[in-house]
Formats: sequence, C-alpha cells, structure tokens
Amino acid sequence: MNVRKVFADGLIFNNPILVQMVGMCPTLAVSNTAMNGFGMGLAATAVLIGSNIVISMLRKVTPDEIRIPIFIVVIATFVTMIEMVVHAYFTALYDALGIFLPLIVVNCIILARAEAFAFKNSVFKSAVDGLGNGLGFTLALTILAAIRELFGSGSIFGKTVMWGSYEPMSIIVQPSGGFLVLGLLLAIFATFTAKKASV
Repeated sequence: MNVRKVFADGLIFNNPILVQMVGMCPTLAVSNTAMNGFGMGLAATAVLIGSNIVISMLRKVTPDEIRIPIFIVVIATFVTMIEMVVHAYFTALYDALGIFLPLIVVNCIILARAEAFAFKNSVFKSAVDGLGNGLGFTLALTILAAIRELFGSGSIFGKTVMWGSYEPMSIIVQPSGGFLVLGLLLAIFATFTAKKASV
C-alpha cells in the first residue's frame, strides 16, 4: 500500500467517524461547538501520530502476548503530554472538553490503528496513517460540530453568523441533536461514496 493511499484511506475512504463509526462517545459529547470539535480532533491527531510512531518502532521487540498493555502505556503517555499542553496553553478548551480529553486513552480509533496498522508497518507509513486518520477524525468532527453550532446557536467558532431574528434550534446542541445530525451526515456521506463507486 503506497503512502498516498494510506493517507487518503484514513482521511476519506475509511474515515473513523463516517465509515468505521468508531470513537462515537467523544464525537457526540464534544461536538456541540466547532471549536470543541476541532480541538478534540487535533488532540486525537497528535496522539495518533505519536503513538503510531512509537508502536511501530517497538513492533519487533514487543511480544504478542503483552502488546495491548504496551499499546495502552504508549497511548496514555501521549495523552498525558497533550492534556498538559492543552491545560497550560488552551485553558478554555481544556475546561470545555473536560473528562473526554483524558479518555482519548481508550478511544477506539487510536487503539485500532495501533493494532491494525502501526504494529505491522514501518515508522513512516505508521506516521502517515496516524495523520490521515487523525485529520479524517478532525474533519468529520468539525463538520458535525459546525452544523450543530450553526443551527443550535446561530454561530460558528463562536462568531454569530445567523440573522438577528433567527431562533436557534436548541435541540441540535443537545445529545439527541448530535444523533440526528450524525445520522444525516452518515446518510449523505454513504450516498456520495456510493455514487462515486458506481461511476
């Protein structure tokens, strides 16, 4: 598999949210504003790249029997580092993401990429896989969050964009609204990819 295909696979064709439907807990929980979605996506991307690189470097010296605990330790180390950086420099984002930032440790996307790709491929390809999947996660999460914020609050990234008389649909920024918008996005994406495949 060439590097371009590895990147495109994570970004579009095997997108963690829109195709694999993994990592749904943070996807629905923090996607009520575009900034939260974007911030969570970037944090997960940094962890994905770092953990993929280290796990790939250790793959030849890691016994099969204990690989999962080793993956968790590596991932937890990167999550702790990212959490400390966000806490120090992006306090508002840290407060908004809350418990979901440290819970990146058990995010299905990161553990799945470690097991399915990084443990079997070179360091460079593993870094590209982490970048592709991380940006795919960030893109889908930001689009979902921007739609929810736009219709639920009348703003995007905290900036009001709707007209003054607009009545926000508050249900959209609530958990049930997250399910509704995600379902619509999944349907649109599936329709689009099905049409592309049939051409």
